[in-house]
Amino acid sequence: MKVSKEIKTAVLVIASILLFIWGYSFLKGRDLLTSYKELYVRYENVEGLSPSAPVTLNGFVIGKVSKIELQNTTGHFIVEMQIKSDFPIAKSSQANIYEPGFIGGKQIQIVPNFQDTSIAESGDFLPGRIIPGAVSSLAEKLTPLQEKVEKMVVSADMLLNNINTMLDAKTKEHLQSSIANLDATMAEFKSASHSVNEMLADNKTKIGSTMTNVDKASANFAKISDSLAKADIGRTVKKLESTLASVDKIMAEVQSGKGTMGKLLKDETLYNNFAKTSKELELLLQDLRLNPTRYVNVSLFGKKNKPYVAPKSTATDTVTQPK
Repeated sequence: MKVSKEIKTAVLVIASILLFIWGYSFLKGRDLLTSYKELYVRYENVEGLSPSAPVTLNGFVIGKVSKIELQNTTGHFIVEMQIKSDFPIAKSSQANIYEPGFIGGKQIQIVPNFQDTSIAESGDFLPGRIIPGAVSSLAEKLTPLQEKVEKMVVSADMLLNNINTMLDAKTKEHLQSSIANLDATMAEFKSASHSVNEMLADNKTKIGSTMTNVDKASANFAKISDSLAKADIGRTVKKLESTLASVDKIMAEVQSGKGTMGKLLKDETLYNNFAKTSKELELLLQDLRLNPTRYVNVSLFGKKNKPYVAPKSTATDTVTQPK
């Protein structure tokens, strides 16, 4: 069967028209040979999102942005997404605008909600929000730093102005004089250090001998410390405590009038007897001094003894009571 030229021409024209339509749709981001699911998201700001931007799910591209329209009544943006994946996306899944890097531009990230069993169909709206990108986050963090740097620069400028105001000609002259004096002081210190080094070099032998003596003294002190450590100091302290306890007991008995010493200190009768005996002994010694012949009589011719005359008392007879 022969095909006429008119049919061939008609088929070629129809094929060209179809190819043109497919190419035009492909350039607009829509493939006529692939089935899509069209989902929509409403944003207040698209943050530079452009058509043909990828739509990802957990980092995998499942579609692209096909169209962005601005609503004149509300000022919101309606973003149309072409999803070519059979993955079940719930109606409550979020479509977030994010920035994957510094160069890639804005994209849409689908965050699925596996708890929701209602699957989104073509024409449904998904909730959406904007995730700050790296550049936005960096800008937010750099803004306070910029303010601080500006304040610091202003403070540094004021400080330099104050320093310039303070450093007048007289102050500069004083600073130069102080620096010159400091140089002279450092020179003197260097000379003194040199003298000290020479002195140490001259007396190096004596210093070495002194350090040897110090080492010997330290060794002796260590031996004394070892001896003290080995000594039974605790036992000695216990004996001392026992002795002090005995002394305290004796003193308590003396205070209470017990024993010979206690009676001597506390018994008034014994004290009076001692005082009376002392008085009589004093009178006896006085009489012996005044009349020695009464007690020692040496006579060759048998001279009679003189009668006894009591000595006159030179001391008071009153006995003072102990307090």
